[in-house]
Formats: sequence, C-alpha cells, structure tokens
Amino acid sequence: MRERTPAIGTGGAAVTGVSLDAAVTTRCRRRVHLDHDPTVADAPRALPDPSLEQRRADAQAHRDRIGALLAAEHPSLWAVVPADGAARERAEATAVAVAADAGLIWNAQLPRDVAGGRRGGAELLVRVPGGGYVPVLVVRHRVTDPGQGALTTPVLAPFPGAARADATRKVRSQPRDLLRLAHLTRMLRAAGWAPSAENAAAALGGVVGLDGDVVVWHDLAAEHWPGGRSTMVEYDARFADRISVATAAVTGGPALALPSRVTECRRCPWWPTCEAALADGQDVSLVVRGESAVALRTVGVFTVAQLAALDPAQEPPVPLPGLAFPDTIALARAWLRGMSVVRRVPAVPVPRADVEVDVDMESFGEAGAYMWGVLLTHPGGLREGDEPDGYRAFATWDPVPTIDEARSFAEFWSWITGVRDAALASGRTFAAYCYNEQAENRWLLGSAERFAGMPGIPAVEQVQEFIDADSWVDLFAVVNDWFLCAHGKGLKRIAPAAGFAWRDAEAGGENSMRWYRDAVGLDGNPPDPAQRARLLEYNEDDVAATRALREWMTSPAIDDVPLAADL
Repeated sequence: MRERTPAIGTGGAAVTGVSLDAAVTTRCRRRVHLDHDPTVADAPRALPDPSLEQRRADAQAHRDRIGALLAAEHPSLWAVVPADGAARERAEATAVAVAADAGLIWNAQLPRDVAGGRRGGAELLVRVPGGGYVPVLVVRHRVTDPGQGALTTPVLAPFPGAARADATRKVRSQPRDLLRLAHLTRMLRAAGWAPSAENAAAALGGVVGLDGDVVVWHDLAAEHWPGGRSTMVEYDARFADRISVATAAVTGGPALALPSRVTECRRCPWWPTCEAALADGQDVSLVVRGESAVALRTVGVFTVAQLAALDPAQEPPVPLPGLAFPDTIALARAWLRGMSVVRRVPAVPVPRADVEVDVDMESFGEAGAYMWGVLLTHPGGLREGDEPDGYRAFATWDPVPTIDEARSFAEFWSWITGVRDAALASGRTFAAYCYNEQAENRWLLGSAERFAGMPGIPAVEQVQEFIDADSWVDLFAVVNDWFLCAHGKGLKRIAPAAGFAWRDAEAGGENSMRWYRDAVGLDGNPPDPAQRARLLEYNEDDVAATRALREWMTSPAIDDVPLAADL
C-alpha cells in the first residue's frame, strides 16, 4: 500500500478514545483509517453484503449448538453472560462470573482496555489450574485438515491441560483466529484475569471449528509467522500499527494509509470512495495489485502511465510475481486506452461441439444452491428426438438450505446427462460450459454428498467424472490464459466486449442475493413472484452471456481485438 511508515505506539489510544477489536489486524489499513475519520462520514459506500446476515445467523446457530452441548456436560462449571445489553453491562456480568471462579464462562465480554485501545469478547473463557482464564473461540470455518500434530481436546472437555497431539489432524492456517486469540490474551492480562506468566497455559488459546468435535489449542508464543515471529509478536506489531492509523484519523493528523487496490477491496464498504480516488490519480494498483504495486512504488512507479512507459524488452525494475513483465506493460497500455481486453495469442482455443450447453448455478451464500440454469444449443443442427434449443431452469423456491434442493439438483443432473448421453449415442460431440467452474464444481460435488441416496442424486464419483472430462469447459480459464483484462475478468466485465448486455441494469451477484431474500420471503414478508421472475431472467442472461462469449472468441470478430504484442 502506498503510505507513510507510521510511528508505532499505543499511547494515543487512551488520549483519543480509540478502541479497536481484533478484526483490524487482518483488515486493510486504509479501511481502518476511513472507519475512524470523521470527515468522510458522508463519503460513498458499497451496499451491505446481502449474504452477510445469513452467514451471521449460521455462525450464531453453530455457537448456540456448541454452547448447549457444553452447558449440558458441565452444569456445575457453567456461567452464561446475557447476549443482550450494553457492552459495559455484559462486561460487568463477566466480571461477576470471574469473581465467582466460574470454570466456564460463555459469551464473555471483556472489560475495555482503555490504555491499550482494545475491545472484544470471547465465546468461552476457560479457568485453568492455578487461576486465570484462557480464551476459546467458536467459529464456523474449518480449523484442521487431515494429517497429524494438531494439539486437541474433545469439545466437551475444553481444558488445555488435557490437550494431546492428534494423530488424525493437522492445524489449518487461520491467521484471523490466531490474531483474535492474541487480542483476547492481551485483554485478559490487562484485566488481571489471565494465568500467571509461570503457568503452562499462559499463552494458550483454543478454537472450535465447523466440525465442532474438538478444541484446537494454539501456543501463541510459539506459533511462527514469516521471519520466525510468534503470534503474540505479530499481533503486537499489527495492532500497534492499526492504533496509529486510527489515532491519526481521529485527530485529523496526516493519513498513515492511502488507497491501494487489494483483494479485500472486493467486499469493502469503502471501495467506492477508494476507487474514485485511485481512478483520479491513475494509481498503479488499478493494473497490478498487492505486493506488486508496493514494489513498483519503491522505484518511483506510482501511476498506470508510468508503468505503461516502461520498456517491456528490459528487465523489470523490481520482481513482479504473476504476469510476465511485457504482459504487465501491455495491460497498463490497454487500461490507458480504455480497452477492456487484449489478446495474448492470434487464435483463442475454445473447444466447440455438435451439442452445447451453457450452465450457471445460483446460490445464496453458503446456505445452498437454489437454481441450475442451462442454455441448450445445437450448432451441428437439430435431429429427430433432440430437445429443442433454449433456456431451462431447475429451481427450488423453498428458502435454502432445504431438502427440496435435492429435487432441483436431481432434475438438473438427469437433464444434462441425458442430453450428453443422447449426443454421444448418436455419434455427435458434446460440451458443457460455465464461467469460473469453482462455484459450479463446489455445488455439484456438495449436492451429491449432501443428498446421497435420494432419488435421482448421482454418486460423487459420477459427478467427479463429469467435472474431470474434457467436455466440461471453464471459460474463465480460457480468458485467464489467453487474454489480458484491464478492468477485471468477471463475466460482467468481459461479456460486453463480445457485444452482450444484460437486460436488467442492476444485474450482479450481490444484487441477486437481495432479490433472492425477497423472492423467498427471508425477511418475514410474503414471497415476491416478481423477484423470482427477475432471478430467472438474470440467470438466463448469465448463460446467454457465456454462450455469446465463446461464440465471439471463435468468430472472425476476435481479430478486431488488439494483440498484446502490438501494444
């Protein structure tokens, strides 16, 4: 990120009233600034992620289940802090449980660390022999992988003294969990609730993950980050930096973090504000992101124009991972000329077939896949008995997750494999296309696993065979391999180059999440048939865009797209 090096320190927290939670340690520094800058209160922001509410509800349900199991197993040790009420009231209730030496404190709110500028709470505090508490998180993501070496206890015995090396699991890297545990450890020490430094549990913290069957214990003094740093050392450096950034924002001092496009921007509420600033200055991160942009700035390349002016025949001024240096220069030159795509090769290889199906799946966050849309085309001509060309959708309008997903998925699977088998039986070739197979493959396999044994549900092996076949074509991979894309590689960015336009001016993944909430009545209102029709039209346009893209890439019109070498 293009920014000044901050003076690291926490002294400003108590003076300015800055109070940060653990999330800032994995958050973009510019976002931390904007979150605390009172002068940008009315600046443009992105609409909230429509699937966020569902993810939060799923996470809360997971926590409630774990809490109920622990409460039933350890009633004499159990103390619960009410979930409602102000943070101060909840911290006071937690303090009462601590004073009573409760063995397990659920839904704990820690006292605000005014001097350190910290706030936060833990799903569980566990009292350890010798006195003091260690934090345990309950999260809805996976925290282990198959392997060995993770330090675990059964979830119903969340006591670090009983932890043993697990012969079946290894730790999955989850930096946000480790940094949050370090944050809570600092808060426990500030409150006087932590074990003594001599206690073997002094630097331990636990995490219960999605599987919910074990607690994974981390030694925060020994978990090594790049450069051999422990988690506590890494956390202290990051948090002190974020305190400096937030304090400068609150006090109106020079900003310690200026905009730069990174991966987090895709879901950041401040992206519209940052995007406008970056575009106004033609910032180099609009073409190269992350560490590449940081590296280029160290040698004086701050803008897209400065990048475009470099000689592609020379060695790059700094190492740039990812694209080849000449491609990076071509991308910058395309951006300056307003070109969305340029070719890397004269002819773009796209497999074509006698019978073609474009596929697009619609899901609602992590909850489920509610629609499989298909567009059937016979480039080789229709034969007697063929299904007619056109769009079809296999959907459930029961709110996901629902058992009715099994029906719609089974109908989709029966249809697409029937078309495939009929084509092959008649001596014709078959191909099915999607744009970015990661999502479709996940729900293809996930649906086969979730609904195994139900009518029409294929075996996982059958689905994997379909995915592995050459006839399943990911057009995103084709674009990624053979095009340079100056404004992104998403279907909504690329298909217009092929002359395609969505009928709905608001078409997009996040908006479709909002439409879905209305379509199935998730917010307590009656289901809205108009939004169902809107989703069907959106899905139909998505598969039509996929078809338009591949037909364009294999037509003479592709010759009108400039070659990167010519730039």
